[in-house]
Amino acid sequence: MLSSSPFRGRRGFTPYLCPAVIIQHNMNSIIKVSHLSKQFKELKAVDALSFSVNEVDVYGFLGQNGAGKSTTIRMLLTLIAPTDGTIELFGYNLLSHRKEILQQVGAVIERPDLYKYLTGLENLSIFAKMSGIKLSKQQLMEQLELVGLAQRASSKVRTYSQGMKQRLGLAVALVHDPKLILLDEPTNGLDPQGIADMRNLILMLSRERKKTILVSSHLLSEIEQIANRMLIIDRGKKLVEGSVDELFHPDETIVLLETTDKIRTEAIIRQSNYSNALINVDASGIELKMSKEQVPAFTRFLIEQQVEVTGINARHTLEDYFLKITTANQHVEAYKN
Repeated sequence: MLSSSPFRGRRGFTPYLCPAVIIQHNMNSIIKVSHLSKQFKELKAVDALSFSVNEVDVYGFLGQNGAGKSTTIRMLLTLIAPTDGTIELFGYNLLSHRKEILQQVGAVIERPDLYKYLTGLENLSIFAKMSGIKLSKQQLMEQLELVGLAQRASSKVRTYSQGMKQRLGLAVALVHDPKLILLDEPTNGLDPQGIADMRNLILMLSRERKKTILVSSHLLSEIEQIANRMLIIDRGKKLVEGSVDELFHPDETIVLLETTDKIRTEAIIRQSNYSNALINVDASGIELKMSKEQVPAFTRFLIEQQVEVTGINARHTLEDYFLKITTANQHVEAYKN
């Protein structure tokens, strides 16, 4: 877990004690990455990657484990140096304006590195002081309220659930009120309620606090629910980038239909208004392509035709594309991304 500092020790981090933030920006692009590469001996973890994140974006950074997401985030935080390429944050080169830029960046990478035998309030107070920030108890409590932990402020962190620890880690990353937040797999290890809490917190920070957020994940379904723009990478290379609305076009939903009588069902569909939606029939079932809004009406049509349906699964074509073009566990185990 990283807050305003680019370095952390085993039990925390060494902060920069800058008296004021001097970086100013009036442009739309908050992050601009150009031809970024990182080579680890024989492994090219990031390969000529270029992308941009605009102000107040929730930017989804997608890829299977080992795709290069964490390596990229570490380069954005100057935790590791790029082999090639450039990074600009707030319109300034990261290498030449490193200290000033990182004062406006908050991040949570891996699992939060917290003091488990201290309370949530004590943890937040310590990290604020280490960052050179003086906050009153009321201000610290407001920060905990922001992440839904005010009621547990006096509880020791060792009693927190993993989801609560993640939220406390985010409170630490927000303690200096950064403009940009980087989150690396923030829902890893969380139960469904913890995932929902983190999702709602990210949306609140974007919509109400006007934060720009880059969030990495290997879960397409999670990114779909929170991001307005997204990037998919594999083996360190960019595969597709665009707005979520464009990529999740409503007319590109694949419906996989399984029935007890595939031959009869296919004939019924070919003689109906859904004939143009039919794209494939094979051993797995009947595939159709239609808008998401058409699926309920299509289901009713099948019932009216007395088709015995044993399974119907609607999925977006981007999901198929994502699964097809990405592969898990493709990098060496010695380097965990």
